[in-house]
Amino acid sequence: MLDADVCYKALLASDRRFDGLFFVGISTTGIYCRPVCPAKKARRKSCTFYVTAAAAELDGYRPCMRCRPERAPTVAPYEERAATVSGIVARIQEGCLNGEADVEALAADFDLCSRQLRRIVREGTGASPIQLAQTSRLLLAKQLLTETDLSVTRVAFASGFSSVRRFNESFATHYCMPPSRLRQRGAVKQVGESLTLRLSYRPPFAWEDLLKFIERRAISGVEAVHAGSYRRTVVLGEYSGWVEVARNGESNSLVVRVSSTLAPALQLLLARLRDLFDLHARPDVIDEHLADHALLAKLVARRPGLRVPGAFDGFELAWRAILGQQISVRGASTLAGRFAEQFGEPAETPFKELTRLSPTPEAVLAIGVEDIAEIGLPLARASSLRGLASTCLHEPTLLCPGAPIQRTTDRLLAITGIGPWTASYITMRAHHWPDAFLESDLGIKQALGVKRASDIITASEPWRPWRAYAAMHLWMSLSED
Repeated sequence: MLDADVCYKALLASDRRFDGLFFVGISTTGIYCRPVCPAKKARRKSCTFYVTAAAAELDGYRPCMRCRPERAPTVAPYEERAATVSGIVARIQEGCLNGEADVEALAADFDLCSRQLRRIVREGTGASPIQLAQTSRLLLAKQLLTETDLSVTRVAFASGFSSVRRFNESFATHYCMPPSRLRQRGAVKQVGESLTLRLSYRPPFAWEDLLKFIERRAISGVEAVHAGSYRRTVVLGEYSGWVEVARNGESNSLVVRVSSTLAPALQLLLARLRDLFDLHARPDVIDEHLADHALLAKLVARRPGLRVPGAFDGFELAWRAILGQQISVRGASTLAGRFAEQFGEPAETPFKELTRLSPTPEAVLAIGVEDIAEIGLPLARASSLRGLASTCLHEPTLLCPGAPIQRTTDRLLAITGIGPWTASYITMRAHHWPDAFLESDLGIKQALGVKRASDIITASEPWRPWRAYAAMHLWMSLSED
C-alpha cells in the first residue's frame, strides 16, 4: 500500500533512493514517470501513485520519454534478478572490467553465461556492462583532469585504462576532444604520495554534528576524527591505504585526500565516501518536512542540514553493531578497537592514530569463537560475528547500497544473535534507507519521553519518508545533556 502524501514528498525531493519503488501518473499529460524524473514536478492533485509500471499503464498512462520508466532499477520481475544486477554493477564499479574486459569471468562469478549477464544488465540499467565500465572510467578521468595536476599518463591508469592510447581514443570518441583540453589552471597540487579531489554537497550541511556522531563510534586504529577532519584506513580488494576528508564550506564541497596506493580503486572509494557522508541528500526538502512537526521543529532549527551517516564498509558497520548490542556507545567503541587490533592487518599511514585495517569476513572466519570471545565477548556474540562473516562471504552484495531492503533484513534476522534493532540499524546506515526507524531504541524512547514502541510508531508516522533523519535529530538531542 502506498501513502500518497509520503510518495509526493519523495517525488518533490527527486530522491534516487526511491527510484523504482513507485511510479507517478500525471493526469494533465497522460504519462507516468519515475520519482527521479528531471521534468518539472506536477501539482499534488494531478498525481496518482502506483506500485508498478504495469498498474499505471492499465489506467491508461503512457511511459515518459525523459526518465524512461523501463530503466527503473527495480522493474525486473524477480527480486533475485534485481539483486544480481546490483551485485554486477557493484563489481563493475570496483573495476573488474578495467583493462582487458573479461565479461565471461564476471558472468561465471554469478553463475551466468555472458549472454544472460549482458541481457539482465541492459534490462536493469539501460546499458551494457562494457558501456557501464567505460562511462565510469571516463567520468573519473574527467574529474582527475579538472581537479588535479596529475599527468595525463597517470590519469589514464588511475581511472582504469590499460594504456594511454586507449584512453586518448576513448576520450576523443566520447567527448570529441583531447584530454588536455580539460586541464584547469586552478587544479589542486598533489602533496607527496597522495591525491586531492572534491565531492560536492547541497547546503546546509551540519558537518560538525556529523563528525561528533562518527567520533563517538570510531574504531580505534581504523578511523579517527581530528581537527575537523575524518581519517581512516582503507582496504578495497587488493588495494589498501588511507583517506582524509575535510569540509570546504566556501565551495560547498568536501576535500578528499587519498593515498596514491588507492588510485586504482578511486571509483569505488569515492562512491563509498558519498554514501558515508550522505552527499545525495536534499536537506532543504528534508528539513522543511520535519520542521512542520512540533516535536522536531526546534531540533531541526538547531541542526539544519543534519545528515544520516552511511557506512564506508557494510561488513564493518554490521560487526560494529553486533558488538554494540546491549552496551553503551563508549563500551562498544572499546570492543571495536580491541577487535580491530586483534584481527585486523597492520597499516602504514602518516597518521599515528591509524594503525590497523578493518577485519575482513575472511579474517573473521579464520578465527575460532573462543579466540574472538577473548576480547571480552560472550561466546554467543562471538558466534554471531562468525555467522555474519559467513553470510557476507557467500553474499558479497548483501550489505551494499541498493540491495533489496527486505531481503537483507530477512538474511540478517536469520543469523543467530541478530534481532530487529540490529537489523534496522544496519539497514539505516549500510543501505542508507531514509525511512528506516528503530522503534525499540532506548535513546529514541528517552528523547520522546515514551516507554512503548507503539507510541513511537504512532509519533513517527508524520515524519515519513525521512524517519532516519528524525532518529538522528533525536539521538543528537540526547548528546546535549
